[in-house]
Amino acid sequence: MQKVVLSLGGSVLIPSLESNTILRYVPVLREVGASCRLFIVVGGGGEARRYIGASRALGIDEASSDEVGITITRLNARLLLGALGASAYPRVAQDYTDAKEFGETGKIVVMGGVTPGQTTDTVSAVLAECVGADVLINTTSVDGIYSADPRKDPAAVRFPTLTPRQLSEIVRGERLNAGSNSVFDLVAAKVIERSGIPLIVFDGKNPENLRSAIFRGEFVGTVVSEEKKSPLPLGR
Repeated sequence: MQKVVLSLGGSVLIPSLESNTILRYVPVLREVGASCRLFIVVGGGGEARRYIGASRALGIDEASSDEVGITITRLNARLLLGALGASAYPRVAQDYTDAKEFGETGKIVVMGGVTPGQTTDTVSAVLAECVGADVLINTTSVDGIYSADPRKDPAAVRFPTLTPRQLSEIVRGERLNAGSNSVFDLVAAKVIERSGIPLIVFDGKNPENLRSAIFRGEFVGTVVSEEKKSPLPLGR
């Protein structure tokens, strides 16, 4: 059975507690989890950034602020886990060993952050490497990887395909503080480069985009692989 690691951006799943999309995602995730071994890494979103902002305002250092953010990603993961019910392993994985062990049950595995200084992009990339994933899917609030932030620069251009090395070159120089909100970070890009696992990045605000990508191979986004070819749909 194919293995999929899904990085669910906090800005997609829980931009705020009041505007979360968890119940909209649950049926799609259950469908995907019935067709493959599914591992989900949940980001912190707006709530994590609020807590990190409060932490900094109190004069707390970046590493400790990161710990605060990790706690919020795990709370977000716990909410998704509860909503998935019996489809998911009943504990949030605290590290990669947990995730591999929980995955042996065939249930959907859910986790959040792991280590200060690592974004959930990096967590998902390392997890994909650990479990030997066939594909890493990163759902964000924009439709792929751009030459610049498309929310700030109207001249930004989306890359439909990239090699792993090209991805590393694009994201090089991104500043990495607690609560970093770039589309993809350099450490994660380097892990992708060494593992050779294909990466797909697309807009996840609508859960149907995930269903369409996985089962039909149809999406608007960026494919990162040496061959510049998408491994989707599943079973291909």
